[in-house]
Amino acid sequence: MKLHFEPKLDFQLDAIDAICSLFEGQEICRTEFTVTSAALDGMFAGFESDLGIGNRLLLLEDEVESNLQQVQLSNALAPSPDLASMDFTVEMETGTGKTYVYLRTILELNKRYGFTKFVIVVPSVAIKEGVYKTLQITRDHFRSLYSGQPYTGFIYDSKKLGEVRNFATSSEIQIMIVTAQAINKKDVNNIYKDSEKTGGEKPIDLIRATNPIIIVDEPQSVDGGLKGQGRKALEAMNPLCTLRYSATHVDKHHMVYRLDAVDAYQRKLVKQIEVASANVASAYNKPYVRLVSAKNQSGTITATVEMDVETRTGSVKRSKKTVQDGDDLEQVTGRALYEDHSIGEIDVTRGAESIELRVPGDEIWLSEGEAFGDVDETAVTREMIRRTINEHLEKELILNPKGIKVLSLFFVPSVGLYRKYDDEGYAVKGELAVMFEEEYRRTIKKPRYRTLFDDGNGVEDPEVVHDGYFAIDNRGRMLESSTGTASKDESAYNLIMRDKEKLLSFDEPLKFIFSHSALREGWDNPNVFQICTLRDVKSERQRRQTIGRGLRLAVNQDGERQRGFGINRLTVIAQDSYEQFAKDLQLEIQADTGIRFGVVLRDQFAACSIQSSDGEFVALGAERSEELWAHFNESHMIDAKGNVLDALRDALREESLDVPESFQPYLDQIAGILTRLAGTVEVRDADERKQIRPRRAVLDSPEFKELWDRVKQKTTYRVHFDNEKLIVVCIEAVSEMPVVPKTTLQWKKAKLDIRESGVAAEETRVDQQVTLDEPDIPLPDVLTELQDRTQLTRRTITRILIESERLDDFVKNPQKYIDMVSELINRKKRIALVDGIKYQRLGDDEYYAQELFEEEELTGYIKNMLKDAQRSVYEAVVYDSATERKFAEDLEKREGVKVYAKLPGWFTIPTPLGSYNPDWAVLVDTDEGERLYFVVETKSSLFEGDLREAETAKIKCGEAHFAALADMVESPAKFVKATNLDEVLA
Repeated sequence: MKLHFEPKLDFQLDAIDAICSLFEGQEICRTEFTVTSAALDGMFAGFESDLGIGNRLLLLEDEVESNLQQVQLSNALAPSPDLASMDFTVEMETGTGKTYVYLRTILELNKRYGFTKFVIVVPSVAIKEGVYKTLQITRDHFRSLYSGQPYTGFIYDSKKLGEVRNFATSSEIQIMIVTAQAINKKDVNNIYKDSEKTGGEKPIDLIRATNPIIIVDEPQSVDGGLKGQGRKALEAMNPLCTLRYSATHVDKHHMVYRLDAVDAYQRKLVKQIEVASANVASAYNKPYVRLVSAKNQSGTITATVEMDVETRTGSVKRSKKTVQDGDDLEQVTGRALYEDHSIGEIDVTRGAESIELRVPGDEIWLSEGEAFGDVDETAVTREMIRRTINEHLEKELILNPKGIKVLSLFFVPSVGLYRKYDDEGYAVKGELAVMFEEEYRRTIKKPRYRTLFDDGNGVEDPEVVHDGYFAIDNRGRMLESSTGTASKDESAYNLIMRDKEKLLSFDEPLKFIFSHSALREGWDNPNVFQICTLRDVKSERQRRQTIGRGLRLAVNQDGERQRGFGINRLTVIAQDSYEQFAKDLQLEIQADTGIRFGVVLRDQFAACSIQSSDGEFVALGAERSEELWAHFNESHMIDAKGNVLDALRDALREESLDVPESFQPYLDQIAGILTRLAGTVEVRDADERKQIRPRRAVLDSPEFKELWDRVKQKTTYRVHFDNEKLIVVCIEAVSEMPVVPKTTLQWKKAKLDIRESGVAAEETRVDQQVTLDEPDIPLPDVLTELQDRTQLTRRTITRILIESERLDDFVKNPQKYIDMVSELINRKKRIALVDGIKYQRLGDDEYYAQELFEEEELTGYIKNMLKDAQRSVYEAVVYDSATERKFAEDLEKREGVKVYAKLPGWFTIPTPLGSYNPDWAVLVDTDEGERLYFVVETKSSLFEGDLREAETAKIKCGEAHFAALADMVESPAKFVKATNLDEVLA
């Protein structure tokens, strides 16, 4: 298998462009410099003649600051008040391609500006291996995108310091991957020591000389705090800038792009999360106490514990109580069962919180998350393993025929429960491994699953379908720590970290992976569909990291990404209740990302911006944001503290949000912000997922056959450019583009103060910027540059440049001119691509068979399901929005509607921008006796202007597809865009 990478995902391109736009105006700089002792202020004695290639920033600080603020406004982020540092942050939710994005950013920065030296700093061996693997498997993909541009990627090895010298002197793009542990200790790490392999120089000095761009993967685990060793080590490399990528940043620095958890879930860029909860009921027959937390607040030491408490009605309910030293638990719970049970000492030491529980004849210490008197833990564990295996096999029944291999992850409380070692050091099975094999043998005997094995493709031997991946010590024994190293001959390690493609193949029998903490960061696999948390994560902020191992969208045996929640559903098997898991996950997202669910801040809308006629972004600003906040408060949509009220939720659901006239241009962005704040991260209950069957009376009816015959045909498309029209609109766009600014200069004055501690500089004056007259600017080959960026012919580009009459701007600022012209041309090309599309029917045998409604399984969740749908081809309608729900309800009620179908995910139309799946097919009899057939795309009128460019283009392609089928029959299906049924029938 070879994984395929999609080059045109808008959210990834936006993240790449956000970083690259920071240096807009920088000329391409590919000049060599001589590394000398003088140049490095004495650091490189005897290094007079060696050549090296380094990054050079030609922009002024004010120019970078201006670019930064423009980027932030264009991405709806609050602008930084000043450029306090060259540290920039990109936030991307786990599973959305963060590693791909920063690797492609490297090549894009080289293409635009000529930067060649990059250092990727990671927090662990696991992430290092994952990054290096991604660098290898994307090589062919990147070569096709960047005209075969050569680059070298390597892992820093203190035993191979010659590679560092090559890093400094090579003229190719150099990408060094290094762990934080290899650079953060000056007295230990070889990177700070002289070496013969580097010509007698310190490797760190060679790196410093190149002025590298540093990329930090998971900076919250690298920095070690604002003044930690990690940050000092990064600064020691003398970076041109530092780019930070994570889903869970601690220090935000300058945020330039954000794709947070809410965005990712709403845009279906990651799997749908559902929870299968191991809820133990009626287990109140012995004293139960679990420590939730312990704290010292204003000198008062208390603990929160979970116990079985008698309610006012006499029933028993498991609930949380606050207790202190000496509390009698019989009194606290109201149950005689707790007689002679009391709270002893409470320890609030940070990281070691615990309580002493005094029981008859003994004293027991409980740490956070630990419980006394609970049900048999082994029995619960066995049930969770059994449920995971069942969920796994259920997914195999659905996904195996689609060429998608299913993987499951178990996170265990301790390594010893899975793998032990005998007196001679040989590995033996732990109780969890034995338990898994027993349950696997038992489960695969069910008649329902025999079809997975009868064809000979299924693996019945339980010993070969599971393995463990843990950190190991230097004797090869597995550890619970994530800081150990993994043996290169460890089969599970190789499959997980180095042979992802092999693990995704049906030929590889491994399907169940056990781990402790070694998979916390640095590894995920697109085909993980089940995660079973056998260890308690209630006291750890790691739900997001745990489920992050399975959020990436699945791939098939051809390595092609599969989309839609119908396939991409991650089932978490946990001991939390469904509601508690969702609540805790939301709290973690809130703590990690700063999203305050349900609270509207006064400056919430300050970054909302629109683009003016001169191309500049105009932000709403803090003052007007507060004015809008007051409007929502006076309209009783939020309270005095900014909490979202039901009136606002109703307005968003009914698409009737009202704002003052002056805020209308910002309406789509305002509504988007409020939708995020008013909602929650959607986590589904696995037990509410139901299979939906076709309704035979509708599926077999002549009316549905008539309808299906008008929509089932497949098509192919061709794109017909009107070259002349494209050239004319490009000429017009370039002619009317904003003025290209000249290079500017700014004088700054500082006074020097010579002290015992060193020489300090204090800025005393900053003059106004002045425009530089640069008659000797070297002019790049503008035709070649624009040809590479736009893929138009040199003849066409020449005509656009001459007839636009803006070539004088090229001389003033060549790089800025090329940037602006290429962006305008590519924008016009995208519009022409869709405007010129033509669809054509394929042969009579190419269509979606009606039998697919029976063969392809459809599932949905009760909460998002219109049940007992009488006119639908399915017995229930699964909807994704309030608009779709209302549309389905109206179809059921409206006289004249004979049959309809919510078109399933397998019904797609090809477009240049990816597959398009329309919403509905409807058959209606009018009062005049006319029979009408519709294909309907339902969209909210409120957010219509906020549709992404790609989505809008796909809808236009759908319209063209059905227009091409119109000559097939006497009464063709009409493609309609509507927000309600009245608009369809108007």
